[in-house]
Amino acid sequence: MNDVVLVTGPPLAGVTSLVAELRRRMPGRSFAEASEVDPGTAPAAVVFVVSAIAPVTESDCALADLATAQTDVVVAVVSKVDDHRDWRGVLAADRERFGEYTARLRYVPWVSAAAAPLLGEPVVDNLVELLGRQLDDPRLTHRNSLRASEFRVLAEMSRLHSEAAGGYRQAQVNALRGRREELSRQGRLSRSDSAIALRHRIQQARVALMYSARNRCASARTELLELVAATSRRAFGDVEQCVRRRCRDIAAEVDEEIGTHAREVAAQLGVTEPPRPPPMRMVAITDPPVRSRRLETQLMTVLGAGFGLGVAVVVTRLIAGLSPEPTVAGMAAGAVAGLAISVWVVRIRALLHDRAVLDRWVSAVLTAVGSAAEERIATRVLAAEAALVSACVAGADARQLAGGQQIARIDAELREHASATARAETARDREMPPLQRELETIRDALPKLRSMESSVTGR
Repeated sequence: MNDVVLVTGPPLAGVTSLVAELRRRMPGRSFAEASEVDPGTAPAAVVFVVSAIAPVTESDCALADLATAQTDVVVAVVSKVDDHRDWRGVLAADRERFGEYTARLRYVPWVSAAAAPLLGEPVVDNLVELLGRQLDDPRLTHRNSLRASEFRVLAEMSRLHSEAAGGYRQAQVNALRGRREELSRQGRLSRSDSAIALRHRIQQARVALMYSARNRCASARTELLELVAATSRRAFGDVEQCVRRRCRDIAAEVDEEIGTHAREVAAQLGVTEPPRPPPMRMVAITDPPVRSRRLETQLMTVLGAGFGLGVAVVVTRLIAGLSPEPTVAGMAAGAVAGLAISVWVVRIRALLHDRAVLDRWVSAVLTAVGSAAEERIATRVLAAEAALVSACVAGADARQLAGGQQIARIDAELREHASATARAETARDREMPPLQRELETIRDALPKLRSMESSVTGR
């Protein structure tokens, strides 16, 4: 404790002008504003200044309670009374609000002042007289010492109550319990959630792969049938090679797409990609039966010969109609025309027959390839699902184990908090009675030392 008189108050209350006037009127005393006093220092007296423009607010009361916590000599001042005629009503309202806020401020004496009036001399006589009497009181040091002791005892009691109640600790306990509940819930749902997610993604991958394989086969069938419809007999070998090449491409593309989907599912679930099996075995493709047509050839030869004979007769008669007698040239021309028509009919019919056979062969081959691709998809997806399920189960077990370890650590912290709370409650029960008795002693002694203050305020 020092001899400094603290002058403080809310903003725009006139603290600075009042400090300057008090320094001029009481040169033997030391006056300071709140910014000029070291934190935690207990002043010899506190002059709390409020403006007469309006009654104090809740925050003003809290500021006064904080500023006067360690000092018993307190004077409340309503300043700027020269500018506000209703300052007496404001003073009465301020006194009432201070008393309602805390019992300690109920006994604070109030005076009016105008440290820097617009007209006339400063009005601080009552303040100077009251403050001088308070500072000259021989019991000043004792009173402030009791008030500081009360502040210390109350702070210690508050600390004991806070530690016993676990106010700051309760937030940590609640957070730990929430974290524990979340870990427990995750442990319960981890395995089932992983299985559901895996099953869902596997089903999606299976549907997508089946759809893609069927589209590939349908697209290849359309392309190859168009190629067959436009090919000649000499290009049948090229068409056969093209069909075999497209079937190999379809098998390789199906294998690659299955592997891609397996990698994506594994990446989404955060597990290792399942091992890739050997490439898809190509289905056995037989040669197209375009050369096994002896009976069809014989039949078409007979029909072509008959058609050619008819054409030869027509041509011969046509030439004979131009000449009165049949000639060797007409018969020769009819024979040549009939033979040419016969050969053309036989070759065209053979080409159309071979194209039809090749068309059916292409359809059969692509149907077999599609069935093999679907079987490959089903087999590989089933194997991938088994491998991914094992990886998911292993991952879920690892996460459950890690979650169990975290829960164990959280339980240990919760036990430590419970032990600390129990120790704080024991300390509070042990230390609170002596502090309560000391506080009662201080509060019994303080009223006996306020005779001078009561005589000044008329209370």
